[in-house]
Amino acid sequence: MKQNLFNLKNKNVVVTGGNGFLGSQIVNSLLYEKANVYIIDINEPKKKKSAEYFKSDITNEKDLKKILKFFKLKKIKVDVLINNAAIDYPPLKSKKNNLKLETFPNNLWDKDISVSLKGSYLCTKVFGSYMSKFKKGSIINVSSDLGIIAPDQRIYKNSGFIKPVTYSIVKHGIIGLTKYTASYWGNKNIRCNAIAPGGIYNNQDSSFVKKINQLIPLGRMAKKNEYNGLILFLCSDLSSYMTGSIIVADGGRTII
Repeated sequence: MKQNLFNLKNKNVVVTGGNGFLGSQIVNSLLYEKANVYIIDINEPKKKKSAEYFKSDITNEKDLKKILKFFKLKKIKVDVLINNAAIDYPPLKSKKNNLKLETFPNNLWDKDISVSLKGSYLCTKVFGSYMSKFKKGSIINVSSDLGIIAPDQRIYKNSGFIKPVTYSIVKHGIIGLTKYTASYWGNKNIRCNAIAPGGIYNNQDSSFVKKINQLIPLGRMAKKNEYNGLILFLCSDLSSYMTGSIIVADGGRTII
């Protein structure tokens, strides 16, 4: 009888930002596959989930070590860490825009880099170190198509919105963190890969959707839950020989 390499039943998966838009999709897909899910998020869940929830600031290493203590005391091995938490900037119309490079506030720079990049580094440091003691595990980092290319500011024209410089820097940095981690803990059998997803359709302004669809060979944004299969694949032993990979899933946007 062949082993089911996709089996995630009772795998222990830590998901940062698990109560957000993409995070909730990831968590629900893992629960459907009967994984044990542990959410770390500063925001409370909107709906009750069959997952353990830790209210925590991922930029605070002491907070993360308290959560790690829970796993150690309960003798729970962490099989997968998904670094998903980040500050996003949806393309909202705005008359007053302070996201231009010329006027970008330094306090926003510090906050964005801290939450979206330092947070992933700290979670990798704290939980990855724990995983390495068991000599098996998978770390999945969530980058973006804008970790491959720069934002095309033309698609926001007339809306008053600017995609900020921090978003690009963070998502490029996540790719660097992925490659470093994969190399550093390869001898501990810790795999680290990143996904670089495109935007998900979520009732955005029709003019924006029309413009971005013209940049995507498939002619559309991603549908809700369309990245779940990719995440589950990287969680499972089906991807056992993959590490340091950046999987771009953007409908082809970055190839042209």
